[in-house]
Amino acid sequence: MNKILVSACLMGHAVRYDGQSKPLAHPAITRWIEEGRLVTICPEMSAGMPVPRPPAEIEGAATGEDVLSGRARVVEVSGGDVTGEFKRAAENALALAIETGCRYALLIDGSPSCGSGFVYDGTFSGQKLAANGVTAALLKQAGIAVYSDREIEELVARLTADEAATADSP
Repeated sequence: MNKILVSACLMGHAVRYDGQSKPLAHPAITRWIEEGRLVTICPEMSAGMPVPRPPAEIEGAATGEDVLSGRARVVEVSGGDVTGEFKRAAENALALAIETGCRYALLIDGSPSCGSGFVYDGTFSGQKLAANGVTAALLKQAGIAVYSDREIEELVARLTADEAATADSP
C-alpha cells in the first residue's frame, strides 16, 4: 500500500506558527486514515521549533531549492535566521518518508517549509511567489511526488492510476 506523508496541520493538529491548524476535510483523507496510509509530520516541530513561533519566510523572493543550496536564508519577521532549523526540518521529513515508504506527500501550501505551489516572497507583505518551501523541495529532489492541499484531487487521481498500473503488472 502506498503511503502519504502529510502536514500535521492538515490533520487538525495545532502546530502552525500561529498555534492554529488548517484541517483538510475531504473524503479521501477519511479513507486514507482508515487504510492506514497517512504518515503525519510537522517538519518545524520535528526540528524543535516551538508553537507558536514567529512568522518566517524565505528572504529575497528565493525558493526552498535556494535555501538547500545555501543561496538563501529563512528568516523570522523579527530578523532571526532560522535557516538551520528549516533545513533540519526538511531532513527529518525526508528521513520519515523514506523510513515509512512514503512515495507521495500532501503538504500545506504557503509555508516556507511545506509550500509546493507557493511561498511568500520574504517581505512579510503577503506577496506570493510560485515556489517550493524547503521541505517540499527536498522531498521532490528525493523523487517523492509532492502535492499541495489544493491539489488533493490530483493526488487521488495519481494514487489511483499508480495502484492500477501496479495491479496490472506481472
